[in-house]
Amino acid sequence: MSYWDDRPASVSNVRYYKREDGWRAHDDAKNKEGQVTERGSSRLIEESLTASLNASNLILLTGAGSSFCAKNSGPNAITAPGMRDLWDTVVAEAIQGSIDAIARYMPRSNQDIAEKNIEKLLTHCKIYLELFGPEEARDVAEFIATAEKSIAARVDFVSDQTDLSAHQAILRKIARRGARKPRARVFTTNYDLGFEYAARALRFTVVDGFSHSMPQVYDRGHFAYDIVRRDSVSEGPEYIESVFHLYKLHGSIDWRRKGAELIRSRSEADGPAVLIYPRDSKYQEAFETPYLDMMSALQTALREPDTALIVSGFGFNDDHISKPILAALEANMTLRLVACDIAFLADEELEKDEFLLPATAQARPKASACFSRLKRLADIGDERVTLLNARFDDLAQAIPDLVAQTERERHAERIKVLNEPTAV
Repeated sequence: MSYWDDRPASVSNVRYYKREDGWRAHDDAKNKEGQVTERGSSRLIEESLTASLNASNLILLTGAGSSFCAKNSGPNAITAPGMRDLWDTVVAEAIQGSIDAIARYMPRSNQDIAEKNIEKLLTHCKIYLELFGPEEARDVAEFIATAEKSIAARVDFVSDQTDLSAHQAILRKIARRGARKPRARVFTTNYDLGFEYAARALRFTVVDGFSHSMPQVYDRGHFAYDIVRRDSVSEGPEYIESVFHLYKLHGSIDWRRKGAELIRSRSEADGPAVLIYPRDSKYQEAFETPYLDMMSALQTALREPDTALIVSGFGFNDDHISKPILAALEANMTLRLVACDIAFLADEELEKDEFLLPATAQARPKASACFSRLKRLADIGDERVTLLNARFDDLAQAIPDLVAQTERERHAERIKVLNEPTAV
């Protein structure tokens, strides 16, 4: 059975890496008589995650893996795309003959086309366009514009009807920490609105750099603001519960540039979405505004004392993100890292080809070099590094719930039930 099967999310799916004996299952192994033959890792997993939640500063970093568990129902339901899905989308929307023309202009792109590698193809197209300009390379420029537009449309799959149970579960557990502690910070490379819709369903407050005026305008200074409750009874302001910071490292489908300003809008009339598209220039583009603000916030957060970083669904393949994490592990002795990913499989399993990416026929890539370095740190006794093997929705189940449901949340649930239509 492939690890990518559709089994329900469960704490039991989580595995823990112990340097003495490798990967250990969550549950105890028992014989036919019900006797325990091998202890599971449930206690170790809970201890590691609890310590992270209790850190002064808590960071969650997610990537594409966190979106695969967001589900839409129905026969033609759109789900989170993998890279092969993006290729199919671009090909379906491309101007007739444009890919053939690109193959003639750029012989090196033939391999990208044969491999259906949209990231490499867009990389070569962008280089060609910069060398020859939009007039000489008109077909290439049109292909890039069409590809980017179709990618932005394809990743816009989250709506009110989307099942975001895993996103909601993980937000409930990390965003309800003591209000006097620094707010939990969520960093994601995803373009979609999974965390935004999950927060809205929970009635949580998101601080994401945008103003509360209309239209909402981005200003990095908004990240320094907080939400407090003021009334005539209290002597001073009281920080409200359930607030977290959200940083979209590669942009968002509801970001648009209007003149010199970045506004929140999903309307194409306000211009194309502000995104870092799949190509090798991601590293350079990440150091332009507003991405620079997001990257700076991540690097600053990683250097703060008593910080815990939980990573899930992120493959460590983006050097502009993985290298600062490795550098912070070297420089910050109080940084703890919990890296949870399906790529952390036993060594012999990593060599197999049958581990497939969701909804594709593409064999999953081998673990990144960064994974190997993290595993090496664990092997040589760095107790700050915890390696888990699980999907994002499994981790959401495994993270302990340290704070009871607040009265504000219970009130929101009562109002939601009250306003739901009753059966006749």
